Amino acid sequence: MSTITHVIKRSGAIVPFKPERIMNAIYRAAVSVGGRDKERAEYLAKQVTAFLEKSHVQGKKPSIEEIQDAVEKILIEEGHAKVAKEFILYRDERSRSRKAEAEHASSPSENIPWAKIWYIHDWAVNHNLLTINGLNQRVKNGEFPHIVHESEAKYEDDVAQATEMIKNRISELKVVIISGPSSSGKTTTTLKLEQRLTQMGLRFKPWIVDNYFYDLELHPKDEFGDYDFETPQALDLELINEHLKKLTEGKEVLIPFYDFKTGKRKLNQTPLKLEENELLLIDSLHGLYPQFSESISNEKKFKLYLEPLLQMKDNENNFVQWTDIRLIRRMLRDSAFRAYNPQQTLEHWHYVRSSEKRNIIPYINSTDYIISSGMPYEVSIYAARLLDKFEEWCEKYNNDPLKVDAHKRACRILNMLKQVEPVTNENPIPGDSVLREFIGGSVLKY
Repeated sequence: MSTITHVIKRSGAIVPFKPERIMNAIYRAAVSVGGRDKERAEYLAKQVTAFLEKSHVQGKKPSIEEIQDAVEKILIEEGHAKVAKEFILYRDERSRSRKAEAEHASSPSENIPWAKIWYIHDWAVNHNLLTINGLNQRVKNGEFPHIVHESEAKYEDDVAQATEMIKNRISELKVVIISGPSSSGKTTTTLKLEQRLTQMGLRFKPWIVDNYFYDLELHPKDEFGDYDFETPQALDLELINEHLKKLTEGKEVLIPFYDFKTGKRKLNQTPLKLEENELLLIDSLHGLYPQFSESISNEKKFKLYLEPLLQMKDNENNFVQWTDIRLIRRMLRDSAFRAYNPQQTLEHWHYVRSSEKRNIIPYINSTDYIISSGMPYEVSIYAARLLDKFEEWCEKYNNDPLKVDAHKRACRILNMLKQVEPVTNENPIPGDSVLREFIGGSVLKY
């Protein structure tokens, strides 16, 4: 057992020391550069712990910064320069992110689609849905079904526009990639896109990227010790690119099959070939990640990005955050369809968010078109469904140094939902709405 029992976080909080987190951090850095040797990662983590024990006076608590310094030192001394570089880059990126948030940087972010945001903002103003007060007023006037109709129509217009753009490039396209962060509505949008392409006489074949996951035992883990399916390195990017290249050249490939029950992948299972005038349709969290499809040229692929780009302000003039909308959606979906406690979703969300910021959001402006899946009326539904839960979580995580992020998010969402007029009658929501993907009752076959 280590002589170090606690560490000091950047906030000053003192928390238990968990050596396995060092191993997970080293293994994740190794996976990012192509390595998957867990035994080596465990050995290096033990070396880091031993160094910390030797360099610290008995009873002294090391800081997170000191632990990270030790990781860099051991990686370099043990001859793992590439892994050390990846670890250093990630550490620097997190440092800059924290600094920017602390300083409330005012310069426009390159990761925000400003033109699209302006369009949605203008739409919200014209429909008196720019503020929670405006939404509440319309709900109290009995207009909830009208709000649903207007919101759904805007989303459908976006899907129609994307379909038209694909049609205009059909002579050169081979692949359509639907991407976006967790719970942005990719699955529903992919199905709707399929329907519209079919109606236009276009042909397609779906491609399930989940079959390209590495075996579970080779996955990196997050800081909670859970297997991380959020990172692009959980996918066999080399095999994905090999198959993409062959498919776009008209060759047949054998798709692997990933069994989520066993956590094992079987190679060379299902034959797939693109016939002439057929498109490959891909729904993937990491579809915009450069290494995902680097084997084929941009001319052959149409990249579509989804995000609930809601433009709505609360009573304190703060915009409702997109990540909060997606968090609520994922809570509801995980609870209803995946037997996953929504409290766990909240506790782990900051890690999901960290992965998004690093592997998804930076590439938003490399896309061909952006669809907003945000529905102004959805906050009314969430106020009825989850207000009590967020009250419970906001109180539960207060003064818990290990759940600072969960507390912050819970209280922020609680403050927002308390301002919203709740709606319990969900009948006006169409059976094929993107929201049905999360709240249930969809007529679409997922």
